[in-house]
Amino acid sequence: MTIRNPILRGFNPDPSIVRVGADYYLATSTFEWFPGVQIHHSRDLADWRLAARPLHRPGQLDLRGDPDSCGVWAADLSHADGRFHLVYTDVKRYGRTTVGGAAGVSLRDFHNYWVWSDRVDGDWSDPVHLNSSGFDPALFHDDDGRSWLLNMLWDHRPGRGRFGGIVVQELDRAAGQLIGERRVIFHGTALGFTEGPHLYKRDGWYHLLVAEGGTERNHAVVMARSRTLFGPYEPHPDGPVLTAKDRPDAPLQRTGHGDLVDAPDGTTWLTYLCGRPLPASDRCVLGRETAIQPMRWGEDGWLRTLNGDALPVASVGTAGGARPRVCERDDFAGSVLPPAFQWLRTPFPEQIFSLTARPGWLRLHGRETIGSHFTQALVARRPLAFHYAAETLLDYAPAHFQQAAGLVCYYNATKFHFLHLTVGDRGERLAQVLSVLPLDEGVSTVSAPVAVGAGPVALRAEVDHERLRFAVRAEDEEEWTWLPETFAADLLSDEATLPGLPNFTGTFIGMACQDMSGTGRPADFRYFHYLEE
Repeated sequence: MTIRNPILRGFNPDPSIVRVGADYYLATSTFEWFPGVQIHHSRDLADWRLAARPLHRPGQLDLRGDPDSCGVWAADLSHADGRFHLVYTDVKRYGRTTVGGAAGVSLRDFHNYWVWSDRVDGDWSDPVHLNSSGFDPALFHDDDGRSWLLNMLWDHRPGRGRFGGIVVQELDRAAGQLIGERRVIFHGTALGFTEGPHLYKRDGWYHLLVAEGGTERNHAVVMARSRTLFGPYEPHPDGPVLTAKDRPDAPLQRTGHGDLVDAPDGTTWLTYLCGRPLPASDRCVLGRETAIQPMRWGEDGWLRTLNGDALPVASVGTAGGARPRVCERDDFAGSVLPPAFQWLRTPFPEQIFSLTARPGWLRLHGRETIGSHFTQALVARRPLAFHYAAETLLDYAPAHFQQAAGLVCYYNATKFHFLHLTVGDRGERLAQVLSVLPLDEGVSTVSAPVAVGAGPVALRAEVDHERLRFAVRAEDEEEWTWLPETFAADLLSDEATLPGLPNFTGTFIGMACQDMSGTGRPADFRYFHYLEE
């Protein structure tokens, strides 16, 4: 089997993979973006299509108030007795600082849920709350028919390691609840930050796979094994199974949070999250992505990379040739949002956008500021490359300065560039860029305004690695008017951050409308054109 490219472009991180017959299903995290969890389907591990976003009803998920990069973490997908099972964390509090300082109490809220469906693309159940003891839940279905829930254990107490080990507890699927005693089965290795557990059974061994080292440059996939479910677990004699922590020259960095799947031909594949730094700034503007590569089992029963060097690979196989050029135009002709797009936090999308109020247009209702953690009208997609452009046509008549709509390059509430139309003090319509950046204690700037006339206005963004430029033009004009400023695209990255904040999502680009007066002034968008140049 060959793979065009080990990077599954546009995929979110924290992959969980399962094979059912000839079909592979890959679930990834969505954090504060709605709907929750993305599941892709493949027959060959090379070509993938979006098969489902299972958490889409208010009764399943409500992310309003969740902090940036919180919400849905590390969804785990499994299959047992003809049914798909999905467990995931909804992170309600992350905490910029601990209570009482660095040595104080680290209070966080991690709620773990279980849903199921007979079909990946079917109607998934309402969630069952399992526990809130830590994050990264995963289900292991043993060959005796029993199911077990694993997750990392959060220890908030002063002077303790916050990552308290991996715990396991039996799940009674028929009763829909955890039963028996919760047991710590693995405290981790010296790398620390033990999380992201997955458990497998092979040749009489229980193989435990975890992430360690934190999710930055020391990230690693670590394995341990035991003859019994509850341990003790012996760590891999070679150290990490996969890591780039000692290789700053490797093209894939921050590799960890893995999961294994066996192909019908007997080969074993590892999916894992990674980051691709920009060459000049060393920042990962695409955030955490998902990668895949083949592995091998040694004669000693331990898993290793094909070369035995524990390194991620930048290419796998030769099938398919060069990556095709991406040119996608969405004309909002239907009644359903195109699948490339997501929105933030709210399970009530009808409150923030409509595709039927003005057929052929996407209408955004002016809501809270785009930095809100509750209800903001922001619809966006993930860029797939370091060099891309996006364009939209906006029909919008703001009445005063508290109303704004336009094109946004968005990471989170502390990091975005927002090219928007608004109104000046004399009633003139203006185009300008609001930049909120993670410098010092946070910096907000507004570019010099450009006057625009009445009627629809086209907005364009072009990103070339670290550089971002914006342009505007009237609908009936051919030439773009480029704003004179060049903006820092690399500050919309995981690495550029204010202290103590999580940064897991990568940049999105899309459309936004805010109305701080509370009148809900709408903005209409005719199309969204995304192009990799």
